[in-house]
Amino acid sequence: MAKVTLTEFLTLDGVVQAPGGPDEDRDGGFEHGGWVVPYVDEDMGRFVDEVFRSADGFLLGRRTYQIFAAHWPRVTDGDDPVATRLNGLPKYVASRTLDRVGWHNSTLLKGDAVREVAALAERLEGELQIHGSGTLARSLMAHGLVDEYRLLVFPVLLGGGKRLFDGGAVPTALELTGSRTTGAGVAIHTYRAAGRPRYGSFELEG
Repeated sequence: MAKVTLTEFLTLDGVVQAPGGPDEDRDGGFEHGGWVVPYVDEDMGRFVDEVFRSADGFLLGRRTYQIFAAHWPRVTDGDDPVATRLNGLPKYVASRTLDRVGWHNSTLLKGDAVREVAALAERLEGELQIHGSGTLARSLMAHGLVDEYRLLVFPVLLGGGKRLFDGGAVPTALELTGSRTTGAGVAIHTYRAAGRPRYGSFELEG
């Protein structure tokens, strides 16, 4: 059975919209696109390379697929672990609007994305990685289908925009399995799903 992992860039107030550029996603009049770029450094690059080296396939939403497909096929450096994995490995694209996907080794998931991903995870081995793809990620989280979270938290507040955790997720306890901070101040936390949350009380007895 495959492990489903989520790697996400988010602001301190949880925004995930348009991290890579001003025109990446202007839905809702969002004007803060590109907030990741000032914080990119070698530390962040090393972590991202590590993540992609562990991939056996990718789960992508429509918008992320289109952004990646427009960029990564043009990167032909055989030593680039991001480009080689994205261009070579299977990519499964969840979309209700696309009719076809032309990027090498891409498959369009037809029908209900949650059911399709659950079936893929059951059938495949290795690690299926979600990058960005906030709508897809939220759908899978709501059904308990994300096994591991890699959250890169950037030291910036935007006050508005699409958020990763906006309600609807299955209550889940998480185990911290890794943590580091880049020279630019990005806090990188890796969590493994650890069952249901436990609860207690500080109320004094008697």
